[in-house]
Parts: sequence; structure tokens; C-alpha cells
Amino acid sequence: MAASLSFVMGIIGNVISILVFASPMKTFIGIVKKKSTENYKGIPYVTTLLSTSLWTFYGILKPGGLLVATVNGVGVLFQLFYVTLFIVFAPKQKKVTTIKLVGLFNVLFYGSVIGATLLVMHGPLRLTFVGIICAALTIGMYASPLAAMKNVIRTKSVEYMPFLLSFFLFLNAGIWSAYALLVKDIYIGVPNGIGFVLGLAQLILYGIYKNKSKSTKSTEMMEDEGSAQLVEMGMNGEDDHQKNRSIIKGLSLPKPTLDRQYSVKNILRSLSYGPYDFHSTGPLDEYDEVENGKF
Repeated sequence: MAASLSFVMGIIGNVISILVFASPMKTFIGIVKKKSTENYKGIPYVTTLLSTSLWTFYGILKPGGLLVATVNGVGVLFQLFYVTLFIVFAPKQKKVTTIKLVGLFNVLFYGSVIGATLLVMHGPLRLTFVGIICAALTIGMYASPLAAMKNVIRTKSVEYMPFLLSFFLFLNAGIWSAYALLVKDIYIGVPNGIGFVLGLAQLILYGIYKNKSKSTKSTEMMEDEGSAQLVEMGMNGEDDHQKNRSIIKGLSLPKPTLDRQYSVKNILRSLSYGPYDFHSTGPLDEYDEVENGKF
């Protein structure tokens, strides 16, 4: 009974994991259309490729690890596809950096792990060695959204913590945690148990700040409209005052130049920016490393 239940949980875990692996597809469709990687970074896809490769190797070593090997084998194919597209469409500097990272992580490090496991170690020690490395990488993956959670609390907005991604990562970690309990695998259970707790925390934060995000946006829109009206009123008032003085003195004063008006608008617009206005330029770009799922 336990064996059949663990098999069912493993199949469900496979399906959910594949959905997580496929989640960046929309991003790469945009990259192909624009023929540019823009502000995206390549390291999340490189490290996910390493993780799925190691988990595939772990599944091959583990007796009865077929479900672990198959789902991560599919993950390897997804990540190879993403990394290849990233290298093709990245600018020269990013292209070179990504190729170096692939060589370092996915060739040198991965090759060293396989070599050390097969040539130096024997028996149960092989599975222990690879399992510890896989668990450490997975804990790092599940811990990466902590920065985004910090931003949610600080800004009281969930705009840059996508609900569906958080939900599927939570669900993925929960299913694999249950699978690990059934098959008594600590290397799968510990990292996914941590991921389950962190995923639950993300969903709780989403529930707390979802409505606040909407109200904050509405307030910012009202403030922007109010600022624009005040600027317009102030400029009109200044013009009227100047016209009255011109009539009294019989002089025609010059109007503000376009450059001056433009600079005033830019200053006021900059002062009205919220923290999310700067997301695309870098300061709050801390969550894109979560975009890739691996169990």
C-alpha cells in the first residue's frame, strides 16, 4: 500500500515539477521576439541546470529512484533549452559570462562530482555524497525568495512576487515532502520540507498584502493626478500673474522655455516615483532567480 501511494505521489510530483520547469517559457518567448535578454540574468538557468543534472544522477544511483531521475531528466532538457536561448540572444558580455558559468558549474563541477562518486567512493557512500550536494542546492533554491519576501514586507506590495509561481513551488515542495516521508528519503525530505514552510510563508504574505498593494496603487495614481493638477494650476497662476504685471507695466515678459518646463516635469515626476518604478533598472530586481523551479 505504501509503495503504491508513494508511486502516485511521485507521479503527481512529476507533473507539478514539469509545470514549474515550464514556467519561464513565457519569458523566453518574449526574449526570442525581442531578440534580446534585456535585464534578465543567466545564472538562475545555469544553476537550475546543475541542480536538475545532479538530481538525475541521484535518481540513477538510488534504488527505486526512477521517478526522481525521470522528472529531473525532463528538467535538464528544459534548462538546456533556456540556457541555449539565453546565450544566443544575450549581448556579448552576458554571453561570455554565461558560457563561463556553464563551463564552471555544468562541466567542471558536475563532472568532478560524477568522477569522485564513481571513481573514489563505493557503496552507500555514493548516494550520501550526491544526496547532500543535491539537498544543499535545493535548500538554496527554496531560500532565494527570502529577498522578495523582505521586499513585500518593506513595500507592502506583492507586485513582484507572482502568486502562481509561489503557489506551484509550495505545492511542489509539499508533494515531494510527502513522497520523501513515504520512501524514507532524508535528502529529498529535508530541502522540500524547508521549501514547503517558506512557500506557505509566501502565500500568507500574499494574502496579507494583496489588497494593500491595490490600495497603494490607487493612492499613487491619485497622488500623481493631484501633482499634475497642482503643477498645471501653479503654472497657469504664474502666467496669469505675469500677464497682469505686463498689462500694468506695459511690458511683455518671456514665457518659460520648453527646456525649463520639461525639467520641472521631470523633477516632479521623479519625486512621485514609488519603489516599483525603479524595478526594471535594478535596485529591487531580487526575485528573478526564483523563476525557475526544481524540486
